[in-house]
Amino acid sequence: MQTATTHPATAAKQVDWRALAQQLFPQGHDIAEQDNFLSGTARVDGATVAVVGTTGHTPIGIEIALAQAGEILKTVREHPGRAIVILVDTQGQRLRHRDEMLGINSYMAHLGKCVELARRAGHRVVGLVYDQALSGGFITSGLIADACYALPDATIRVMGLPAMARITKVPEERLTELARSNPVFAPGPENYLRMGGVAEIWNGDLAQSMREALAEDRAADRRAVAGLERGGRRLAQRVIDAVADDVPLK
Repeated sequence: MQTATTHPATAAKQVDWRALAQQLFPQGHDIAEQDNFLSGTARVDGATVAVVGTTGHTPIGIEIALAQAGEILKTVREHPGRAIVILVDTQGQRLRHRDEMLGINSYMAHLGKCVELARRAGHRVVGLVYDQALSGGFITSGLIADACYALPDATIRVMGLPAMARITKVPEERLTELARSNPVFAPGPENYLRMGGVAEIWNGDLAQSMREALAEDRAADRRAVAGLERGGRRLAQRVIDAVADDVPLK
C-alpha cells in the first residue's frame, strides 16, 4: 500500500506524546520512547495497562512492526488479561526498497495477527489516534484494535487526494467533489467516525475517556453497523448480513 506524501504544514505540527500521556494517565505511567517507538505501562483506575505505539509521524518499517508485535506478545505471555493501549502517530508504511525486499507486508501481517491473538486471549485492545494515522501503518495498529478513538485535531487518511488522483487516474477535482459527500474519499476523524472506523472523537477529559473505553465491552465488532447507522457505509452491513444468511443481495 502506498502512502501519500506528507504536506509540510502537517509534518511541522506534532503532538507531544509526553504531555498527552500525562492527560491520559494521571495516575502515572512509565512509557518510554526509543527511535519513535513507545512502550511501557500505565495506571488506569488502579489497574495496570500495557502501552505501545509510535510518535514523530514515524513510518512503520520492519523494526517498529516487530517491536510492537514483541511487546504485545510479551504482554500476552507475562500478563494474561492485561488491557493494551495502542497510541498511533504514523505517516504509514515505510517506503524503502530494503523493507519491500525483506517482506514488509509479512511483518505488518504479523503485527496484526499478534493483536488478534491478544484479543482472543482475553486482552482488551484500545487504539487512539492522537496525531497522524495514514495507510498500512494505521490499519495494523489502531484500526485493528477492539475499538479505535481519535483526538479532534488528528489527521486520518488512507491516501491524500493528490496521490489518489495519480494512482486512480481520476482527476483531483472530481475526487475533491466526491469527498464532500462521501467519507470514503475524505480525510479527517469525523469522516472515519461516520464510516464506523473510529468509535468516538475524544474531547474534554481524556483520562475519563480512556477509563470508559477500557471499561466498555466491544467483543462484538459493530463497525459496519455503526457505519450504516451514521450514514458513512451504507452497504457493508447489508453485505455481511447477506453472506451470513446466504441470500442474494438486493
